[in-house]
Amino acid sequence: MFAVSRQLAAQNSDARRRQQPGVRPMRLLLVEDNAGDVRLTHEALATTGANTSVEVVPDGAEAMRYLRGEEPYSSAERPDLILLDLNLPKVGGQEVLRFIKTDPNLRRIPVIVWTTSRSPQDVTTAYENHANCCVTKPSDWDSFQRLIDAAQRFWFGVVTLPSQ
Repeated sequence: MFAVSRQLAAQNSDARRRQQPGVRPMRLLLVEDNAGDVRLTHEALATTGANTSVEVVPDGAEAMRYLRGEEPYSSAERPDLILLDLNLPKVGGQEVLRFIKTDPNLRRIPVIVWTTSRSPQDVTTAYENHANCCVTKPSDWDSFQRLIDAAQRFWFGVVTLPSQ
């Protein structure tokens, strides 16, 4: 009963966000070098109907430039949530995570670490670096879509995020 009530509350919150004119979209920063995963994330978010704005950066160095507000990201808005791949070119995901969680202006942004790695050490290190959660990237569309839907509902429908 309680689980059903929570699910309905999340759906109602999502519906209100989609229906209210003037409500800003929730901002997601996707740090992902795999073009296929970027496309799948966009498609999965589209199926949720959520009012979500997605910015994509292809590597860890660009993520850090984005979050610092360096060119060409000087007008970029701070994300409400970061979806961070661990295995990134230039600067790895663990280093990006440490950068975020040690910066007083960024540390409150929730970070979902997602990876194809099944290494227990990767998961342990991510939590030691203060990841808000770690998930394994699904290998099929249905699981991928369910993961994105669940993350969107939880982080943008259930959780109260800190104000900018």
